[in-house]
Amino acid sequence: MSSLAPLARALAARDVRYVLIGVAGANMHAHASGVVFTTQDRDLFLPREPENLLRAWQACEACNFDLVTETEPLDFPRDLELAKKVVEHAALTRAMGPDELQVDLTLVMAGFHFEDVWRERTVYVFEDAEVPVARLRHIVESKAAVGRHKDQLFLATHEENLRQLLGPDKG
Repeated sequence: MSSLAPLARALAARDVRYVLIGVAGANMHAHASGVVFTTQDRDLFLPREPENLLRAWQACEACNFDLVTETEPLDFPRDLELAKKVVEHAALTRAMGPDELQVDLTLVMAGFHFEDVWRERTVYVFEDAEVPVARLRHIVESKAAVGRHKDQLFLATHEENLRQLLGPDKG
C-alpha cells in the first residue's frame, strides 16, 4: 500500500486541518513499540468547515486521487457550494489514490468533536511529512462507541497491545 506522506504534504501546503484516526492512527502510536495493526484505508477526521473540506479535496486532486461519495464520483464543480452541502450532511468523501491507497475524509468521529481531538493531537513525522494524529485513547474510545462488528473485533483482537500502549499515563 502506498504512503500517506505525499498527501500529508499536500494537505499541509493548503493549511488543511485534519487528524489521522482509526487503525492507521493507532499504528502511528504503536510504531515505536513495534506493534503494527492491519488496515486497508486511512481515516482523516476534518472539522465541519466547507472551506477546509474544499482545500482537502484540492490536495487530493493534486496528488491524483479520485474522489467519490459512497460509490459515485464526487460531483463537479468541486466548489464551496458543494463542500457546504457535503458538510451539511456530514457525508464521507473517499479518495482513491495511486497504488491502491484509500483515504476516507470524514466529518464524524463517534463520541468526539473535532476541536477537542485537534487540541490534544500528536504530530508525527513520517517520511518527512508532518501527520497530526488523534490521541490513541480517543481512537480506542471512538471505536468502542461506534459499535461496528469490525471495530469490536479490532478492539478484542488487540486488547493486550492496546492496553500496553495506553498504559496508566499514555494515550
